[in-house]
Amino acid sequence: MTRKKVTALAGLPSGRRSKYAMLVFWLVLVAAAGPLALKLTEVQDNDALGALPASAEASRAVQRAQEAFPDSQKPLAVAVYVREAGLTDADRAKVDADRAAFSRYADGGQVSPPVPSEDGQALLLSFPVAGDAGQRADAVGGIKERLTTDTPANLRTALTGPAGGEDDVFDAFAGMDTALLLATAGTVALLLLVTYRSPVLWLIPLVTVALANQLASAVVYLLAKHAGLAVDFQSQSILTVLVFGVGVDYALLLIARYREELRRHADRHAAMAVALRRSIGAIGASAATVALGLLCLLAAQLPSTRGLGPVGAVGIVAALLAMTTLLPAVLVIFGRWLFWPFVPRYSPDAVGLDVAAEHGVWRRIAGFVGRRPRAVWLGTAAALVALSFGMVNLSIGMPHDKAFTKEVGSVTGQRMIEAHYPRGSASPAEILAAAGPAGQVVAAARTVPGVAEVGEPEVSPDGRWVRIAAVLADTPDSDAALATVERLREAVHAVPGAQALVGGDTAYLIDEERTVDRDNRTVVPLVLAVVLVILVLLLRALVAPLLLLASVVLSYAAALGAAGLILDAMGYPHLFVGIPLQTFLFLVALGVDYTIFLSTRAREEAARLGHRNGVLHALAVTGGVITSAGVVLAATFGALSVLPLVPSVQTAVIISVGVLLDTFLVRSLLVPALALHLGRRTWWPGALARPAHRPVAAPPPERVPAT
Repeated sequence: MTRKKVTALAGLPSGRRSKYAMLVFWLVLVAAAGPLALKLTEVQDNDALGALPASAEASRAVQRAQEAFPDSQKPLAVAVYVREAGLTDADRAKVDADRAAFSRYADGGQVSPPVPSEDGQALLLSFPVAGDAGQRADAVGGIKERLTTDTPANLRTALTGPAGGEDDVFDAFAGMDTALLLATAGTVALLLLVTYRSPVLWLIPLVTVALANQLASAVVYLLAKHAGLAVDFQSQSILTVLVFGVGVDYALLLIARYREELRRHADRHAAMAVALRRSIGAIGASAATVALGLLCLLAAQLPSTRGLGPVGAVGIVAALLAMTTLLPAVLVIFGRWLFWPFVPRYSPDAVGLDVAAEHGVWRRIAGFVGRRPRAVWLGTAAALVALSFGMVNLSIGMPHDKAFTKEVGSVTGQRMIEAHYPRGSASPAEILAAAGPAGQVVAAARTVPGVAEVGEPEVSPDGRWVRIAAVLADTPDSDAALATVERLREAVHAVPGAQALVGGDTAYLIDEERTVDRDNRTVVPLVLAVVLVILVLLLRALVAPLLLLASVVLSYAAALGAAGLILDAMGYPHLFVGIPLQTFLFLVALGVDYTIFLSTRAREEAARLGHRNGVLHALAVTGGVITSAGVVLAATFGALSVLPLVPSVQTAVIISVGVLLDTFLVRSLLVPALALHLGRRTWWPGALARPAHRPVAAPPPERVPAT
């Protein structure tokens, strides 16, 4: 975009008349978007959270089962009854009464007889729950109530199985969208109040980013309703956090530049025009980096990861539009008094004033970096490498009973079953095969080490297929069970003409791990390439972008290591398989944000003051605002920890720690020290790297006539 076009765009929200037109435009836009934003939960499809690609064997097994056994695809409810001292006649009478009561909820109206454990201490009732999602929710509520009615003393009961787990997820997230929004908005409001020390100013960016969130939610709703965009609770939660965090970052950068210009211009309209023109390049590059990085997730195969990309990108674009159009217009409309009690006054002496003099703390930090740049970057890099060793505390793969931050009935029931039945009883592997060689398939399955029991084949209504349950000897999500299913697949695949597929929970975990590995190998290089291209175009150099990219990758490794220490102490060291890729994307894209803010200002100042003075000046004048932005973003992502799922807590910890490391170490010490150590070569092959380049003697003030 040419300088003339940038000037024209900057004049729209800062013009004497156009500022009101911009405000009216946004009021109309939000009035239309508000009702649509409220409907976003109506188009959520949370099945995508647990879905695999259609090509995965577990997915193909589910598809075949749905086609061959259409009347038996309802989620299974498993009621478990346990008395450690041995079941009594009263206990058995309770089970029989419950079985009769449960028949009203069962698909087909029948509940199979209870299955006793070998130790005589437990009984199981299992049956598919009839109805659609709403009817099943009511049914599971009735089942849970019945389990606690007329229960003999000391008899333990619980509901587990897919139906119980589904209900626990719904219960855990009841009202969580509101809680997350309030936690995010409250965190941002507090930090803005502390940052600006003004009883009024903090409201403007907060209200603006809330309106941006409404716009983003409305657009996502329309895309989900009419364009097939997949939206789930995870992506909606990330959308809220992204819009608030990134939007407030852009607001902090723009307002800081606007405050500078208010001292240089008597007319606030001219001050905003200069501030917007000088900051829109960095803000736009930041938004492009994050949005395009998110769109790289479209190359992933895991549906929950792939769906997050476009949803997040919509949020970034909405934040960019609001903070570069609505926010400037509102700031100019209200005038200087918004900054009360620290109102920036115009002074003719401030036209050529070095604003670094007003940033005492960061001026001293810049002086420290400038005195010994080599020691600073080596020491900072060593500290980040040392932190990265904390990754040894983490492992990939989250057991099902570790997914919630609190105890839920389905997890309790699963543990009760594992204590009294073969560990794989609650989640057997499911073999789908052709009916002809069914006997050979059963025989092959029984020879597999780790398979405790193989059931009799259940023939489909059309007689073409059979379904065979294979109970594993080990806990379904253990390494031993995963190895058993791998052997089971090899054995049944080898049966001629069987067309056998192995599904079930353990098979799902195997295919999920393979899918995530493939996504990591594809998406990570793509994200790095996109970020590198944006940095090269922005800085018109090659060395600086490579340094910045290397710094954020090192920062990610350190963040994962530091988070490993924290998560291990919290008792959550087993990462959900999608966490490493998602957090990598956010930390690389968002981490580059702060280096973009610093490096664009450094390039601007180096052209006037020379390389060394330009880098130090940029560090001094951007240090406060970028640090505030980093703290806001870290705290905003920290709001994800209010959600009752361990993956959400893990995401909150990793990203918050990573953003803080990037803010206080990478952007403040490592990057400027490296730039000083390399000298003008940092900007190679651009003009700033050439010895012939000479900076101007003094920073020329930019004067804009009143509009």
